[in-house]
Amino acid sequence: MKVIKYVFQPHGDDRGQLVALEEFKDIPFSIKRVYYMYDTGEGVRRGFHAHKSLEQILICIHGSCKILLDNGTEKKVVPLEKPYEGLYVGNSMWREMYDFSSDAVLMVLASELYDEADYIRNYDEFLEFNGIKKGE
Repeated sequence: MKVIKYVFQPHGDDRGQLVALEEFKDIPFSIKRVYYMYDTGEGVRRGFHAHKSLEQILICIHGSCKILLDNGTEKKVVPLEKPYEGLYVGNSMWREMYDFSSDAVLMVLASELYDEADYIRNYDEFLEFNGIKKGE
């Protein structure tokens, strides 16, 4: 499984740091939706789904968390710990977000508007969607 982690260019001086992101320049798709998670309780895991066509970039803009990526045959855990790093999550990829620090803010840039029909929330259906027989 290929994990794509972006390192965005921070710009800063004695006033602080700034990261600017532009679609098709820093982000490989048109950004149609932005949302973020915060105040995630200790031990809480989020996600537990895949998307049929949606692409995302996940950026932990404050604090840290871990992302479990699963393509149905291989799993990888990717830590997000820096506000200038982004993790690309393509379609057909199961994801789980966990181990949030108490101050974590996880921002997600999405290629499409919210569409419940694009979600795969059952792991066995995810495997079937990817053409993987259970137990392989």
